[in-house]
Amino acid sequence: MSKVKIIGESLPNIPWQDKPKDCAGPVWRYSENPIIKRNPLPGVARIFNSAVIPYKGEFIGVFRAEQIDGVPHLYLGYSKDGINWEYEPEKIPFVNEKGEPFMPRYAYDPRLIKIEDTYYIIWCTDFYGAALGMAKTKDFKKFVRIDNPFLPFNRNGVLFPRKINGNFVLLSRPSDSGHTPFGDIFLSESPDMTFWGKHRHVMSRGSEWWQSLKIGGGAAPIETSEGWLMFYHGVTGTCNGYVYSMGACILDIDNPSIVKYRANSFVLTPEEWYEERGFVANVVFPCAALTDADTGRIAIYYGAADSYVGMAFTTVDEAVAFVKEHDGATEDDKSIGII
Repeated sequence: MSKVKIIGESLPNIPWQDKPKDCAGPVWRYSENPIIKRNPLPGVARIFNSAVIPYKGEFIGVFRAEQIDGVPHLYLGYSKDGINWEYEPEKIPFVNEKGEPFMPRYAYDPRLIKIEDTYYIIWCTDFYGAALGMAKTKDFKKFVRIDNPFLPFNRNGVLFPRKINGNFVLLSRPSDSGHTPFGDIFLSESPDMTFWGKHRHVMSRGSEWWQSLKIGGGAAPIETSEGWLMFYHGVTGTCNGYVYSMGACILDIDNPSIVKYRANSFVLTPEEWYEERGFVANVVFPCAALTDADTGRIAIYYGAADSYVGMAFTTVDEAVAFVKEHDGATEDDKSIGII
């Protein structure tokens, strides 16, 4: 029985593998990684940085699929166990509110979350520059585009899994038109998924080497009795390019622009061949997490080297304990996020 409670539903069929005896950190990799390899379906060279959610007793996913022409789009996939996947052969057919085809020019790094009776997909798209695209569905058959929430340039849009103080809440990372060499996490609110405001700063890149260049939201925050547990990515620059690692923090339950605790050490960094070697080397990029409220188990999906999908595991007790023990939250992190 967990000491820290996950506020959510039971997921008895959550993918799981017990922690190896030689693992010292709070997060451990699935021994059969990567769970999605190269050339996963015709016309697609790589799947990575993708989102998964429970659906009707099984699992459904929205996948970043790099086509063989190099353009990224979103594809739908299905799984009975959350590990072995089958995919729709064509891109997700987005439409506008009138039901007319409305496909993005490109789409990548999706997140997928259920809020009340609706599933929302948010991704990075082209809106005269990198910006956030959004869509909604109730049955994973009809996908209706929603107005882009922000002007360019922005990436790493992550929705909270429920309204807070009556509003939808969205994390994002304002950026520029290139491969941004900077970035902090911000929070915005909306009463209707159309008009966004009440913008707040959540946290800045850290002074620690592994997150010294930029940070960005990862999996949707997990509601717990200690606050919102969030796995995010931190980036550093080296003489041989960027390195992406996975970090963790805990946000205030009612005012999530306030960081209660923030681990000053990463919880996962590129070490295995499928993380160090690929289309973009040295990348661990979390995009989704499954949780089981009964056991406190957490299964994290992450992109590896822009070439594969990996899976890692932890428990809410172990993750929260690690974040609190290695807390490096600054006074700015702990503020409400207004200057």
